[in-house]
Amino acid sequence: MSPDRHILHVDMDAFFASVEQLDRPELRGKPVLVGGTGPRGVISAASYEARVFGCRSAQPTAVARRLCPQAIVVHGNYARYREISQQVFALFQDVTPIIQPLSIDEAFLDVTGSIALLGDPVTIATNLRRRIHQTTGVTASVGVAPNKFLAKLASDMNKPDGMMVIRPDDIERVLAPLPVSRIFGVGPVAEKRLAGIGIRTFSDLRRMDADVLARRIGQDEADRYKRLAWGIDDRPVVPDREAKSIGQEETFGHDLTDADAVRTVLLGQAEEVSRRVRRHGLFARGVVVKIRFGDFQTITRRTTLAKPSDATAELWEAARTLFDDWAGKSFQPVRLIGMSATDFGNADAQLDLFATGIDEKRRRLDAAVDRIKAKFGSKGVRRSGV
Repeated sequence: MSPDRHILHVDMDAFFASVEQLDRPELRGKPVLVGGTGPRGVISAASYEARVFGCRSAQPTAVARRLCPQAIVVHGNYARYREISQQVFALFQDVTPIIQPLSIDEAFLDVTGSIALLGDPVTIATNLRRRIHQTTGVTASVGVAPNKFLAKLASDMNKPDGMMVIRPDDIERVLAPLPVSRIFGVGPVAEKRLAGIGIRTFSDLRRMDADVLARRIGQDEADRYKRLAWGIDDRPVVPDREAKSIGQEETFGHDLTDADAVRTVLLGQAEEVSRRVRRHGLFARGVVVKIRFGDFQTITRRTTLAKPSDATAELWEAARTLFDDWAGKSFQPVRLIGMSATDFGNADAQLDLFATGIDEKRRRLDAAVDRIKAKFGSKGVRRSGV
């Protein structure tokens, strides 16, 4: 385990149930179960008010109802959950490109490379939690630690709406009293088997002779348990896939009939997309603008840049030109506008040896805006230029 790594585990609190309580104020403070209501129904999520009675996810609905007869059972709005999840993961991308999703409401983030720009890991985690709540209205718990195993343990220690930090010097003390059931893969059967040889806590596991443990549970499991008991976990945070495009789009509550109003939204998208391109250390060769009308007809317009770029001004100019070329010929009311950067190249390969003073000023301006937005959010500063 490298003590120089800084990993966050972010876990949304009772996510599905929290979204239901967010959208339906009459459910707040009440036990809420999200899941099927039929004879074979299963609970997908239980609010913290319902968990007090022993309700939990993956539990048969009939069992949960017996435990908490007053619970309110809702079928769930999974499109809405995905919408909130996408907002949360977009905030993750503001912090680091190294994101390993575990589910719709949970992820590991490696923020080791973000410290120079965003501050120490605790500051990053604190600001991320604040922005998640401000943006979505729901809360998250965050664990901060030198590796994935410890970060996951930490996020579970201070729920809901909390943060726990496990520093390298704290590992032995924090882990010692924990039950071995906190190790992934140690279920009731394995826990009982370990208890049979006197192992109930991490401290017990550390003291157990390695050869004796291997004879009882097998060499591979013995080695894994021993390493985790000491807080050792070298697994990297592995992004689920490399980004093929970085984009943003917005659907309006009513069709926009003013081209300038649409351009203003497009400018904001160009700023956000270019910031994320820079955050990933990428240079884009292509720009795509997506336009949808009230009848759901959708068109896209694409262009290739003269040279790969991560500059806001250049990506915005490309997007604006695409939009203006369409609007000047056939503008009609717009229901959705979106902009994406595509066809990425490696940053190291794109160094421009003939960069002008204007290019350097633009880079400095972009860097300054990035710092402000990283600290205060996407609306912390806005360019003019529609």
